Amino acid sequence: MTSVHVRHAAVGAGSLAWDAAREVAHTAAVPPPPHHVALADADGTVLAEPLVAVADHPPVPRSAMDGHAVSGPPPWTVVRGGPRLAGSEACAVVTGAPLPAGATAVLADEDAVRDGALLYGAAAPGRHIRAAAEECAAGEVVLPAGTRVTPAVLGLAAALGHDRLLVQPLPRVATLVTGNELVHSGRPGPGTVRDAIGPMLPGLLARAGARHDPASTAVPDDRALLRAALATAAGERADLVLVSGSSAAGPADHLRAVLAQLHAELLVDGVRCRPGHPQALARVGSTLVVGLPGNPLAALAAFLTVAVPAIAGLRGAPLPALMAVPVPGGIARHALHTRLVPVAVEPSGALPVGHGGAAMLRGAAAADAFAVVDPGRADAIAARLLPLDPGARPWAV
Repeated sequence: MTSVHVRHAAVGAGSLAWDAAREVAHTAAVPPPPHHVALADADGTVLAEPLVAVADHPPVPRSAMDGHAVSGPPPWTVVRGGPRLAGSEACAVVTGAPLPAGATAVLADEDAVRDGALLYGAAAPGRHIRAAAEECAAGEVVLPAGTRVTPAVLGLAAALGHDRLLVQPLPRVATLVTGNELVHSGRPGPGTVRDAIGPMLPGLLARAGARHDPASTAVPDDRALLRAALATAAGERADLVLVSGSSAAGPADHLRAVLAQLHAELLVDGVRCRPGHPQALARVGSTLVVGLPGNPLAALAAFLTVAVPAIAGLRGAPLPALMAVPVPGGIARHALHTRLVPVAVEPSGALPVGHGGAAMLRGAAAADAFAVVDPGRADAIAARLLPLDPGARPWAV
């Protein structure tokens, strides 16, 4: 295992390209063993095996409407329900009810005309009948492994008779927010800054499909305290630890030195993107550690760059794909770095919303996505979209 070394020069002399950093983060994440959970506990997880129909669904022909099961052409004589209908007979049924043998159609209540014991109406053969195994047959794979478990998936699993699912569990994530200058409530005074990163992380983690510890841990700018907090978080079997601040090369940035003391394997040492360059990804034992910059927008960019792919890997999910859209008016490129520009997504394409500095969140709060602008010379007339909500994939290919 490779150890890192303290660097007091520019962070990330060997920094990675933006796309390469995403791939490294996803590949580095080893999913924990899957386990069976009750349906009530499966929302947001990922199926670790295909969802299979244990029986035909529906198991017998059923009515799709409230009305009458009918046999043959009209008029029909209305009889009490029984196991079988003879020709030109009808019996009342409700939605979802098993149909008697001999039923050829269901006549909906609103289409029926009743005259004493006789029933009139138009009901083509098969009308409003849910055939046996219409949705799926016994043994059929209805969803593949790797499918994210949504409320609809839970409803389908229940309808098919499942009580438990084998799933990839939600990754456990601990967060450490560093900085002597940070205050966590009220208006900051001279020489202090209100923590804007800590309040973002729980929602980001939930949307990315991870389980956050109940609260972030505030850590002063002290190497020994950061080492103790990081060792404790990793030792408590967190799958991932986020450390905000302390990831650059200033005198109060201790993360890389602490990683060296913990004999960590440094996987990403800076990323060639703006904002978010001084980010890091390391492995301490079996726990991944993501270093986020201290500026809020840079931290958000880094979270979406390396933390989201790592969480996807821990979930057993693929690396989220991104879709290219036009950029009316173009966006200026950086010669060497990928730019991450807050944009609103409109029918015409991606429109920059401004306020995209590393310390600003106003632009991100008004935006739908980062436009991922590859480095180069000419202005970009198209860009890929990185959703600011890591749980939303409206633009994924």
